[in-house]
Amino acid sequence: MTTPWWRHAAIYQIYVRSFADGNGDGTGDLAGVRARLPYLRELGVDALWFNPWYTSPMADAGYDVADYRDIDPLFGTLAEAEALITEAHQHGLRVLVDLVPNHCSDQHVWFQQALAAGPGSPERERFWFVPGKGPDGALPPNDWNSYFGGPAWTRITEADGTPGPWYLHMFAPEQPDLNWEHPEVREEFEDVLRFWLDRGVDGFRVDVAHGLAKAPGLPDVGPDPDITDLPYQDCAPVHDIYRSWRKVLDTYDGERVFVGEVWLPSPEQFARYLRPDELHSAFNFDFLCCAWDAAALRGVVDSTFAAHAPVGAPPTWVLSNHDTIRHVTRYGREDTSFDMGDKRLLDPSDPVLGRRRGRAAALLTLALPGGVYIYQGDELGLPEVQDLPDALLQDPTFVRSGGTDRGRDGCRVPLPWKTTGTSLGFSAGDGAEAGDDTEGAFAPWLPQPAGWSALSVQAQEADPDSVLALYRKGLALRRELLIGLPESLTWVDGGPDVLVFDRGESFRCVVNLGERPYELPAGATVLLAGGELTDGAVPRDTAVWIAR
Repeated sequence: MTTPWWRHAAIYQIYVRSFADGNGDGTGDLAGVRARLPYLRELGVDALWFNPWYTSPMADAGYDVADYRDIDPLFGTLAEAEALITEAHQHGLRVLVDLVPNHCSDQHVWFQQALAAGPGSPERERFWFVPGKGPDGALPPNDWNSYFGGPAWTRITEADGTPGPWYLHMFAPEQPDLNWEHPEVREEFEDVLRFWLDRGVDGFRVDVAHGLAKAPGLPDVGPDPDITDLPYQDCAPVHDIYRSWRKVLDTYDGERVFVGEVWLPSPEQFARYLRPDELHSAFNFDFLCCAWDAAALRGVVDSTFAAHAPVGAPPTWVLSNHDTIRHVTRYGREDTSFDMGDKRLLDPSDPVLGRRRGRAAALLTLALPGGVYIYQGDELGLPEVQDLPDALLQDPTFVRSGGTDRGRDGCRVPLPWKTTGTSLGFSAGDGAEAGDDTEGAFAPWLPQPAGWSALSVQAQEADPDSVLALYRKGLALRRELLIGLPESLTWVDGGPDVLVFDRGESFRCVVNLGERPYELPAGATVLLAGGELTDGAVPRDTAVWIAR
């Protein structure tokens, strides 16, 4: 019996705005992606996950959706999206699209209707419009705070100028939360699923998958909350939503899938989302946040398998994404862990050390059983851009935090494709090809650091020892040697600072995180090394695959 593709897939995350610009306006688009499909096929991934491409005012980079059934003109047209899905399939690449069900845009027709309809209207019942507390309802209905900073409530002004109720937004005010207790909300999103499934998408990444349902009565969190029992996340009715979605998905051929963004404090809570009639898999944020430490990494790998085993779901391995600091920068720091609550965006980092560890981490993740996610630019070893001018920052967290959180723009800087040009080949028609380096022409929406020329695809394709070459070789060997092996591993004692594990009887992965070189067995056949070996030994911060 063939193992379902999603249990072992290598999925490449495309942040459309920053991947490739096909029309030369400095913003990535679907035309740019279509032109780069041969690159993605050659890289060796199995599927593409697209961040939101829907019609949006872009208050939160497309996660404020105004129309779930159309493409934002910034990126192209619905016809182009349909062509992209078809062409990706022709290249052997499956397509996952981001679904944003917790909230929509304040420009969505439903919310505009709710504002216009007035107090007590059916249109307002699709959202959380709640009277305020205190004299004249001047205080928010409860003490919930937005994930982006500040209160999770905004008060509206009615058409006649009088103060109205407050509406809930767990993110920016431009992103009102939908009321999933309302049957029309359930019906709408099941129809949105069918809309995209009918156009051939192979699945959905579900944004804030743990947050759709809210506790009855919207109670206060209180001064000392239990993080395993918050009233705005992991509420029991959320699982009925996914069971109904799974019924829709399972009516389509071709192994369509759901991948959940599930940030929860306990493995028991996490595993419930992966029961056989709910989501297929979820991102492994414990692994992403883990420090570059052998004991810590082994502990996360073991706990990951323990959490997934009861529900029979495959684990996933993630190093970076569009919300976090690129792992090359994290691994170059003194403290290599990551915390969404305190990203330490301006902490100094050693880029040489970070890239070395990033190479080792890539081989570790590609060797582990389960699925793996590659954020665009990971395969180039791109670092976080830490010195973007304040005036160019667009992430709403920067504004809502009063500038104390610089936001996520540093991991969203457009990719470098060529060694020359205003945009390093990001924009079609750039001076890299036309010989026109006119100042400002083809400038990308966020500036690329000068040193990125050496990290471009063009520069790395000419270097057999580049990060890009390592990813291509690793993905090819992964498909050739590891797919089809049991979804398990066996640890081998390599000492306190070395991770060693076997996959079956033919493959071993070694990751040395310690000071002392790790001696390979005499005559060992090296399949792939993340760095230069010395006299048959694996030096510090290096990984190697060997045949047993």
